Amino acid sequence: MPIHLYVLRRVIFTIPILLGITLVAFVIANAVPSDPINANLPQSQLNNTELVEAFRKEWGLDKPPVEQYLTYLGNLLQGNFGRSIKSRQPIAEDIARYLPATIELATTGTVAGVVLGVVFGIISAVWQNRLIDYLVRAFGLIGVSVPVFVLALVGLTVLHAELGWVAGPGRLGARLTPPPNVTGLFLIDSALAGNWIVFRDALSRLVLPSLVLGMYISGIISRITRSSMLEVLRADYMRTARSKGLRERVVVLRHGLSNAMVPIVTVIGLSYGSLLSGAVLTESIFAWPGIGRYMFRASTSQDFPAIMGVSILIASIYVIVNLIVDVLYYFLDPRIRAA
Repeated sequence: MPIHLYVLRRVIFTIPILLGITLVAFVIANAVPSDPINANLPQSQLNNTELVEAFRKEWGLDKPPVEQYLTYLGNLLQGNFGRSIKSRQPIAEDIARYLPATIELATTGTVAGVVLGVVFGIISAVWQNRLIDYLVRAFGLIGVSVPVFVLALVGLTVLHAELGWVAGPGRLGARLTPPPNVTGLFLIDSALAGNWIVFRDALSRLVLPSLVLGMYISGIISRITRSSMLEVLRADYMRTARSKGLRERVVVLRHGLSNAMVPIVTVIGLSYGSLLSGAVLTESIFAWPGIGRYMFRASTSQDFPAIMGVSILIASIYVIVNLIVDVLYYFLDPRIRAA
């Protein structure tokens, strides 16, 4: 099957999924028992009938639910997520302000997790049932079992407060000015501006939260890598490759890892999508101004347009990541190309 037809089919399949997600997000946001009026108007103004009615009209609360949903869907198709009740700003602008910080954190955390997880998984599979295998499996169990906020608090207490090896919370030091906004990613923007002081400080503050998220997902990746590699290492073509006199490193990495990548890529894609959707606890502990903290504030204030906007964003992230993973399948698995 040609690549353009394969991608087109996958894109078409995502359309009903996104429509269903918009409906689910709308129903959940409107099914919350608390009233957004009570959450966003001062208590002294709740008895002001004119003000309450004006608020309902401004946010469409006086219309039937079906009309509210169709109106919201039409605005979404035009790229309009609505206006936040709390910040009074367009939600698209709020997302554009908070999302780059999450992208930067999630990307570095995923890179750290993939490196640790894949390397440890290969080592564990090659030296199965040896001491290093048990150590790697214990590491994976810790990464999967220990809550991420525990890892974050331990890292801050030990590595930052006690040993002083890493920088503290925040995206940038209080005395430093953020670089000119080009991409919203401090590492890239500071490098483009040639401001290496800001670059080093931003990088140092990324280390600890990235390691925390990396360890969290590396446990899952290492276990999947080990399982997939064990299945591949027992295959007949691996014995054939060894019988040809190839080095063990070439056999494991070129013939083994390349054929074990499909489930590994799946887990990496899901992990990256999960981190991009907003690591709320990690961002809160490290005072990271990302989409997770924005989503938490919107939820606690009953800012229903922001809740729906972030819900659509998270769903879109997962759909796009899964689409990218499906496209990677096309290149990793020749059976899909021959189908």
